[in-house]
Formats: sequence, structure tokens, C-alpha cells
Amino acid sequence: MDLAALPEALKTRLTKLGLLRPFDLVLHLPLRYEDETHLYPMRDAPMGQSVLLEGTVESCEVQYKPRKQLIARVSDASGTISVRLLNFYPSVAKQLAVGKTVRLYGEIRRGFLGDEMVHPKIRAANEQGLNEALTPIYPTTAGLNQLQLAKLIRLALKHCNLADTLPERVLGPLDLPDFSSSVQLLHAPTPDIPNILLTERTHPAWQRLKFDELLAQQLSLRTAHAARRERTAPVIAPKGELAASLLASLPFALTGAQGKVLKEITHDLNQPHPMQRLLQGDVGSGKTIVAALAACQAIESGYQVALMAPTEILAEQHFNKLSAWFAPLGIKVVWLAGSLGAKAKRLAIEDAALGTAPLVVGTHAIFQASVTFAKLGLAIVDEQHRFGVAQRLALREKGGSPHQLMMSATPIPRTLAMSYYADLDVSVIDELPPGRTPIVTKLISDARRDEIIQRIAAKVEEGRQVYWVCPLIEESEALQLQTAVDTHQQLSEELEDIAVGLVHGRMKTAEKAEVMAAFLRNEVQVLVATTVIEVGVDVPNASLMVIEHAERMGLSQLHQLRGRVGRGAHASLCVLLYTTPLGELAKARLRVIYENTDGFEIARQDMEIRGPGELAGVRQSGVPMLRFADLEKDADLLEEARLVAEDLLANDAATALAHLDRWLPGREMLLKV
Repeated sequence: MDLAALPEALKTRLTKLGLLRPFDLVLHLPLRYEDETHLYPMRDAPMGQSVLLEGTVESCEVQYKPRKQLIARVSDASGTISVRLLNFYPSVAKQLAVGKTVRLYGEIRRGFLGDEMVHPKIRAANEQGLNEALTPIYPTTAGLNQLQLAKLIRLALKHCNLADTLPERVLGPLDLPDFSSSVQLLHAPTPDIPNILLTERTHPAWQRLKFDELLAQQLSLRTAHAARRERTAPVIAPKGELAASLLASLPFALTGAQGKVLKEITHDLNQPHPMQRLLQGDVGSGKTIVAALAACQAIESGYQVALMAPTEILAEQHFNKLSAWFAPLGIKVVWLAGSLGAKAKRLAIEDAALGTAPLVVGTHAIFQASVTFAKLGLAIVDEQHRFGVAQRLALREKGGSPHQLMMSATPIPRTLAMSYYADLDVSVIDELPPGRTPIVTKLISDARRDEIIQRIAAKVEEGRQVYWVCPLIEESEALQLQTAVDTHQQLSEELEDIAVGLVHGRMKTAEKAEVMAAFLRNEVQVLVATTVIEVGVDVPNASLMVIEHAERMGLSQLHQLRGRVGRGAHASLCVLLYTTPLGELAKARLRVIYENTDGFEIARQDMEIRGPGELAGVRQSGVPMLRFADLEKDADLLEEARLVAEDLLANDAATALAHLDRWLPGREMLLKV
């Protein structure tokens, strides 16, 4: 079977579905099934479920009142049923010509004309009898109908090699069926199989396909991990003097969790292969100082460090904080962002290229081809899930194979870490620094907005500061959301003698920096902002956060925003303002954020609501997405796949490669960078 020989238009449609080779068709499994294996007499056919009927067309006419519709009467020996079509082509009227025997598949319901089917599937009755298997309904695209797709899939099943890639010693203990019978059954299940086993994907055939998929992902990521260890990286020995000087200058000591994580990073930097470690910790757990101490190790050994963040406001926060820490130690820290003027940018690029800047902090501007490093030893990527695989690869190529430390404040549930991050070494800061106060969260309707404004005035009178977060900065008639600009104006008018600042993504960098600095100095008491303050902003005196239209935000974003308060010794409050009526999804999200402060639990429930691909940021990262397995429901299968992957790579490389070639052809060395 050669897909290249198909007409161009058909190939284009198959490509849209990701069907590039015959075996992709084998793995293109049905969304659902229709039961055309049993004919019902019209009189006895059950209501409320799809059924197959056969009868002779007694009449067929187009009616124009109350609207244009085609009405046909079809009879069998037991009774008569009406067929009603509201949208139809002339060819359909020919199918329902008087005297023809037709088969109808659809749901019967009571209508004005008695029992009727509205828009059933209509086929000419044939001599071949009934289907022996359920009819598969496949995911498809415009211009590619079910009959065409089913025909191609049948051809693929006939011509492709469906022999098992896995030996009996793997399948036996797991009680999994063979691959060929599993895939054949899922494309054409017999009617005696309970439908719930197919729809819930719990049938042994489904379990086999899900296990194979999880195993391919584990093998892919572990192969990438092994390939990385084959590359060489600078061995950066820990001297410790610069780190000791930095720690001595700080008004706080490291927590036990920070110390443990730092030891893991120090060990990795001292290895001859590139570190690829994910440092995760909840909001406010102190990831930045750990990254700074890792930078000390590289700088002290004569290497450069690049730290990159996804937004200018976050990158600038890092730059200001790191400059304050490193400048007194005689370390030059350079700022590199897209908004820099031509001269400043040229000087920053020169400092990086000549090696006169041991530490370069910036945004994605660091990726540009014009930016080179004299001796890049460590790349630190904050909020790494916001960067695509191509960007992270570009950064790696700036210095051959520098060590990489990726940081994320979005905690990753265990099953997600085992799956999408199986090629990374993961460190977790699971302890907040002392002195942090718990944050109280309240859900309040937008109708009580005036009460909130009064509470803001009271907080400012106590000497505290306040964030007010708006999701949009421009008027949107469709959403009718209050803009940050309008809110700033309203709060300025209602809060007399209180300085109200405004920060949003469209402002110039210098303007944003000026407002943020004034807020940090308490010259601005209330800061109205868009979600640009989501991460990195650290103002210990801010103890009240108001988030407007909270129902429209994701859980991780709400958790990140809430983490901007509670950073000092004062009791802190986060008010989630919502607009009624609330949809079920919005209610579920707000309930989770109201009931939980633990980032890992929030992330776990977020995965249930949104799905793992969204949460992990892997849709654009190059990691193979899971089509069949569900990380929450199939955690046991994932654990088995992890163990089998370890065994195959250690003891049976040929089987591992054969399995990868079936599921990820040409991508078995897929690297997650």
C-alpha cells in the first residue's frame, strides 16, 4: 500500500489528520461505533437509541411550510415511520424515491406526524445481509468521508505488518492480548462486546494499545536522556568561594529543601555530560537564589551564564535582583531584551561575545542569531514550559552543550513527571521559606465591588499595599470585560489621596519599570495590572490581591497571581471577583483554587480539568503527545511501561528499537531540550 500514489487532494486531507504512512491508518482508531448488525421491526424499535430499520418508501415530497423540508413515509410489515430532512440535496430525494427499499440508521422520536427519524443515515438495502461488526466512526476532516477513510484503513490493516513488537515475557505478566487481534478488534468490534468497555477504553484491546503508546513515549524520552549523556559538557567544579560570599551578603539562610536541591545541581555541573535538570517549586519557594548559587559555580570556573525568562517584566525582575546580589561581588550582569535601544543592545551583545559579561539576563532576545557567547557554561530557563523546543535548542547551540537548569513554578503531578519529563532530572523545593503567612482566599461576586474598594482603602490606611489584576487592557464588546485602563481611572477617582499605578503589557519597558519601582518603594499603594505580574514580582508589603473576572483564568495562572501576596509577615488576602452566571467549568476551577493552597494538588486537579498536554506545555515542545492513554486513569499502565522501558533498553535494545519504529518512526532519538 503506497500513500504517495493517492490523489494530491486526498493526501492533503490525510496529512491534516497526521496520517503520513500506512501504519498511521492502523493507529487511527474510532471515536465511537454504530450498531448496524441488527434490524428492528418498525413497531418494536426502541426509542432514545440509534437503531437500524429497513422498509419500502411509500411517499416522498418536499413541503414548504413552516419551512422547506423533505418528508418521506417508509413502511415494513410491522408499521410505518416518517423520515424528515431539513437540509438535503436533490440526490437524497432520489435515494428516497417511491418504491425503493432503504435502510435507515438513526434515533426514533415522537413527532407531529407520529414516530419519525430526523436526518437518519440513508442507504439502499442490499443483498449482502447485515454487518457482522459494529460500524466504526473515525475522526476525520472536511472532504474526507467515513466510507473513504474506512476503506483506506481496511487496506492498511490488510497490507501492514501487525506482528508483535513485544515478546511474550513482557505481555504475559501484564495479561495483555497480542497487538494484531487488539487493533483488528478496535476497528471492527463484534456486537456482543459491552459498549461501555469500548467507550471507556477499558477493554483489554484498548489496554494493549495504551500500554504500547506509553511504552513508546518512555523509550523515546529515556533514549533522549541516554543520548544527552553521550554529549560532552564543561566539567564545572564547585569552588564555593563566590557562593559563600553571596550567601553571606543575604539577610536570610537557605531552607533545608533549597540546600538539598543545590547539592543535586552542584553534582550535575561537575559531570562531563550536560545537566538537564528541572527545578520546580511552588510560588515563593526561593528558586531564584538557588539558580544564582548555581551561576556562582559556573562564573567562578570562568564560564558564562545566560538566564532567560518568557516576559520582559519577569526578566527585568530577575535582572534587578541578580544585579543587586552580584554587583557588590564585582560580577557584571548584562540586560538583553527586544525593547533595548540599538546602542544598548549592541553593547550587551558585545559583552556576551567577548566574555566581559559573566551573566546575561534577558528574554527570547538571547536566542537571536546575532547573540553569541565567548564561553557559555550554564543556561537557566525560567518558566520553561512557555518556551518551544526550537527556542531551547537554539539556546543550547549558543555554546555547544552548556548545562541547562529549567525552573517552573507550575508544580508537576507525579504521573505527568513520569510521562512528559521522563528524560529530565527533577528537583523539587518542597518547603517555603520561614516567615511566609498563609493566604486567605475569598470568592466574591462582582456585584459587591464597592465593598472591595472600601477594603482596599482600609488596607492602605494600615500601611499595606494592594494589587488589582484585570485580564484585558482593551475594550472587548464580545466579552464586555472591564479594562485595566478603566479600572485604574475608577480606582483613582474613588480612592482619594491614594496613589494608584498602572502596568500592562503594551507599555514601554522604561514606563513599566518606573511604576514597578515606585510600587516597591511604597510610593504607589495600589497597582492595577494585567497578568504581566503573574510571576517574579516580589513586594513583601503587598497583602491584598484582587483578581477581576477570575472565572476566565486558568488554575495555574490564578495560583501564580495569588502567590504575589503572602510574601511578608502580614496576614494576606486574595479576593477572586467573578461575574454571574458561572458555567460548570468556571465553578469547578474556582472551587479548586478556593479549597487548595498546595500547588501540587492544584496542578493535579488542573490536569483533570484541562488535560496533561496543556498543563505541561508540551503541545509545542516536541514531546510525543498521548492519543490513547490517560495519565490519571492509566497511572498503573504508565508505571508498568516505565519498568518495561528500563528493562528493554538495558537488555533488549533490538525490541526497544522495533517498538519505537512502529510508534515514532524517525523520531526515536527525539530530544527534549
